[in-house]
Amino acid sequence: MAGTQKPEVLRLPTPPSVTVNIAIKGNSKSKYVVDWALEKFIPEGMFLFKLIFVRPMITAVPTPVGSLRLSDVREDLVTAYRKEIEWQTDRKLLPYKKMCIQREVNAVIVQIESDDVVKAISDEVEESSVNKLVIGASSRGMFSRRRNVSSEIAESIPKFCTVYAVAKGKLSALRPSVSETHGTIKEDSSETSSSTNDSSIQNTSSHPEWTESTMVASYAHFRFPSLPLQRFHALSNVNQTLLHKKTNSTETIDPGIDGDDVVSSCPGNSDIGHPSGALSSCPNLETDTHSWISHQASISDGLPEFSPESHMNVDFELEKLRIELRHIRGMYAMAQSEAIDASRKYLTLSITLASHLIIAVKLYYDVTDLQKRLMEDGVKLEQINVKEVEAKELAIQERVKYEAAKREAEYVKECAEREAAEKNEAENKALQEAKEKEKLENVLVGPLQQYQKFKWEDIVSATSSFSDNLKIGWGAYGTVYKCSLHHTTAAVKVLHSKEAHKNKQFQQELEVLSTIRHPHLLILLGACPDHGCLVYEYMENGSLEDRLFRKNNTPPIPWFQRYRIAWEIASALVFLHSTSPQPIIHRDLKPANILLDHNFVSKIGDVGLSKMLDSDSCSAILSTMCNETGPVGTLCYIDPEYQRTGLISTKSDVYAFGMVILQLVTGKSARALTHVVETAVDEGDFADVLDPEAGNWPYEETKELALLGLQCAELRRKDRPSLSDQVLPALERLKEFADRARHVEISAPQAPPNHFICPILQDVMEDPCVAADGYTYDRKAIEIWLESNDNSPMTNLPLPNKILIPNYTLLSAIMGWKSGKQ
Repeated sequence: MAGTQKPEVLRLPTPPSVTVNIAIKGNSKSKYVVDWALEKFIPEGMFLFKLIFVRPMITAVPTPVGSLRLSDVREDLVTAYRKEIEWQTDRKLLPYKKMCIQREVNAVIVQIESDDVVKAISDEVEESSVNKLVIGASSRGMFSRRRNVSSEIAESIPKFCTVYAVAKGKLSALRPSVSETHGTIKEDSSETSSSTNDSSIQNTSSHPEWTESTMVASYAHFRFPSLPLQRFHALSNVNQTLLHKKTNSTETIDPGIDGDDVVSSCPGNSDIGHPSGALSSCPNLETDTHSWISHQASISDGLPEFSPESHMNVDFELEKLRIELRHIRGMYAMAQSEAIDASRKYLTLSITLASHLIIAVKLYYDVTDLQKRLMEDGVKLEQINVKEVEAKELAIQERVKYEAAKREAEYVKECAEREAAEKNEAENKALQEAKEKEKLENVLVGPLQQYQKFKWEDIVSATSSFSDNLKIGWGAYGTVYKCSLHHTTAAVKVLHSKEAHKNKQFQQELEVLSTIRHPHLLILLGACPDHGCLVYEYMENGSLEDRLFRKNNTPPIPWFQRYRIAWEIASALVFLHSTSPQPIIHRDLKPANILLDHNFVSKIGDVGLSKMLDSDSCSAILSTMCNETGPVGTLCYIDPEYQRTGLISTKSDVYAFGMVILQLVTGKSARALTHVVETAVDEGDFADVLDPEAGNWPYEETKELALLGLQCAELRRKDRPSLSDQVLPALERLKEFADRARHVEISAPQAPPNHFICPILQDVMEDPCVAADGYTYDRKAIEIWLESNDNSPMTNLPLPNKILIPNYTLLSAIMGWKSGKQ
């Protein structure tokens, strides 16, 4: 009997392991999409996930100078850039792959290069025959006015693929595949359709976030048929089928029809995705049966009459009720089976939890034991560390003692070696001084043979008969001419031979310069004793007086060179004062007698008034003094005590040297100069008296130099410092400071000389050429000028011709300047 048949329990087939494709954007929202997919599909047996990422097309390669098109870049560079982009993308998607690995599922990253995200995903789904695709949905919803990429993807995806739209970790919309849609709305009671529907029910019920409102919104969005409409179509199909059987044959309806043949017509078995499962559609069996019968009656009443015979309608209604009752019983049996399965699963889960608890307790005791052992090992390790520290401290102390003993032994050894070296040096110095003294005595006693004798005719010829054009200096004792003797540029000093007292000065200077040599004393090349002529080396930059007072528009001397000149003069004076056996006093030291060569190296000249002190003629107390009948020299440079007492000494040169220092600093005349500088220092106006032509003076060092000059220019001889012990060391320190400053100034970029500048370009010339007007221009600039002009760029006068002559001399100078600048 149909009423006594026991309904069969529907068993859902295990879904096959398929691939789930997840389209991710790479932002924070993509984590929710991946997490939802893992929670959704891992229980269903899905074991392979594909993470699809669409990146923009590569059309250019970035470079430090800008982006370049792919056609402008080598193929290997484009390949390397693509690999770099792929590596960066893999690194960006690595967190999502790790999420899959943590859930023990396989994950594959698929990168697609395209500017159209929708088309790229659609093509990938179609090519790979993807049947499940999970995408992210906008938080604004599927019906936002703005462009919704999720909707576009869902519409463009082939119909054989089911699309899941996820927003904030929850399912936002669902677009089922064609197979799922047809299996829901058509009359098909096959096992495949039932399993698909039941699977959909299970999947929907297994996720609490798939609420009824969410699923209804999803089906509304994808234009899915409503539940009443499906139910009406199903019942209409059943009625038409049964009616067709009645009208075509005289047989009655077989009461033994199985309800499972029409189980697909039950609304609770359709793949709508109701969260409460099969039982939720029939919460009360008796009430739902009566209500459904009344509903079917109302629907049947609305159907058109297919036969005038009323008993056929009654049989049709009864058969319809039997089928519905059979279906409800089957659903009830299915609910019982599901309850039994749930109880079994709960029991299995309880047993699993109990075993896990036992394992956790065992692990707890193992960890406790391990911690105890670790603590014991930590105590032992701490004790070992303490002993190690103590051993290190002891080793350090022993090392310190060893180093101290070693240093003491080395110090004793160095002292012994130093004493031996000093003893040897003293012995060698004494021996050398004895030899020099003996040599000088022999030279001074014998005839003077330390200079070259020139013929008077050669001197007259070299000076063009003492032409005024070659005159470079004159004074009270003679005139100086520039000449060339024996292919050597020299300076000839001709004394006034008619004055008898000048002959003494000539012999004095000849005697001094022919017997001694010093780097900062003027070199005597030769002489013509018969006519009172002295031949010196030629000093290109003239005297210090000419450069300080800017005579003949000569360029000024920088301050760092003035520091060096002061030290050079002091070293020459110390040499003169320490000559043996007779100290030499210059007695006429002044800027006019200090000459400068082409490198601004200073040398003292005009030693005609110098005095060789004889120790035998002087008193024992004043061993460096001698009585003179009358003072000689230049006013403002003469020692005041020498003027008053007539006693000459080395301190007389110290006074003159002090005046020279003050003139180097101020660039002023020596008249009342000590008073001016001293007043400026006392009143704090020292910067006002400095020579501005020398550049930016270092204030503290220059003030120290000026105070040293004031000490040397003291009125009393005993107040003046020692030239060798006090003045020279201080000047040497200042000279080293000046040398460092000069190196810094030289390393700084310097402006090119004016004659290197083209008058047209106002820049350094590359190819200097002389035009017909006599001026030098850059070749390119003057050629452009001559193309449209016939006048000179400088004089605006007509040019006689347009011939250009290369200026190789100037070109060589420019190249040398550029190489020195580099």
